[in-house]
Amino acid sequence: MIKYINTLEFANQLDAQDPLNSYRNKFYIPQHNGSDMVYFTGNSLGLQPKTTKEYIQQELNDWATYGVEGHFLAKNPWLSYHEILTDKTAKIVGALPTEVVMMNQLTVNLHLLMVSFYRPTKPRYKILYEAKAFPSDQYALQSQVKFHGYAPNDAIIEIAPREGEYEVRHEDIYKAIEDNKDSLALIMIGGVNYFSGQVFDMKAIVEAGHKAGAIVGYDLAHAAGNLKLDLHNWNVDFAAWCSYKYLNAGPGSVAGAFVHERHHKSTDMPMFAGWWGHDKETRFKMDKEFKPIETVERWQMSNAPILSMAAYKASLDMFDEVGMEKLNEKSKELTAYLEFIVGEINKEKDNCLEIITPKANRGCQISIVAHGKGKALYNSLIENGVIPDWREPNVIRCAPVPMYNSFEDVFKFGEILKSLL
Repeated sequence: MIKYINTLEFANQLDAQDPLNSYRNKFYIPQHNGSDMVYFTGNSLGLQPKTTKEYIQQELNDWATYGVEGHFLAKNPWLSYHEILTDKTAKIVGALPTEVVMMNQLTVNLHLLMVSFYRPTKPRYKILYEAKAFPSDQYALQSQVKFHGYAPNDAIIEIAPREGEYEVRHEDIYKAIEDNKDSLALIMIGGVNYFSGQVFDMKAIVEAGHKAGAIVGYDLAHAAGNLKLDLHNWNVDFAAWCSYKYLNAGPGSVAGAFVHERHHKSTDMPMFAGWWGHDKETRFKMDKEFKPIETVERWQMSNAPILSMAAYKASLDMFDEVGMEKLNEKSKELTAYLEFIVGEINKEKDNCLEIITPKANRGCQISIVAHGKGKALYNSLIENGVIPDWREPNVIRCAPVPMYNSFEDVFKFGEILKSLL
């Protein structure tokens, strides 16, 4: 157990001992008055790897050189470009290569997967999710139940924290599953709650959901690239995630999807089809009848967004070099140091800061309520060289990302925050 000290010298010592410290230099850090800003919002948009331009330029060069023949002649042929991302992506989320594919955008993928996995019947039609899920998830779930002719107030079960708490208790989730076991069709939870930063016990929820006869899927927007996941062994039915947060693929970049291999050969599963999900051997014969690929690729509809995937590949190659194990180790230390710094500030500032992220269930995000300060404090942080994230009504989210944040960042954040309080 490290005994933390709130000094620049100690923070620099931790950085000197950090085996991942050099990766910070592989990213562009936003500047403030000629110095690096403290960038704590990788949980909203990751920073740009310095190799991203090179990776995208390669595809622009091949487009200029070959035109449409770049699908076959490019250095990374576009026809199969998504396939070169598969193995490395599978490692990040703990899946078999046949279970992951990069395609579309996050909410699009959730809708496409729910076409297959939300199959309500007269007795079993309800969906369970956590309160204060990301709004896009709420809209997706509401529109799905309405599409099937149900009223959201009846079909959607929302599990909220108890009064005066911020964390959703797992025992409340399991009780809700048990209480609704005869009517529950789908459990669809964020692996990490975007607001509080709470990490859910995904494996245990899958087990409880399956025991009740429900399908279990996850939105991993705040989990992929943040946590060590094991989707295949947890027996998750499906999942989707974006790549522009912890995976550093750029604004609005290509998203990911996971479907457990046990569903790949289903012949009665409804799905929306497109030609990129058609059998590869006969795709260009342009047959009328859809013949799905027997992997997660069957859920693809359109061909690959190459420039977006090239940006993703630039970051993905770094993830593969480092590995989620090492990133997770550093993440725990950075976050613990941030928690310590906030505690030190509270000693001087009458406990005005409240961390609402549960210590036992978190990734690299800490959500802070600054009592009596509100958004004015957030705005002042930005003006003084810190970029955290604000979420209504009163939460400042801070995510020290292990790929590029340093212990010195955490110390500097504390000094600036303390001066503003």
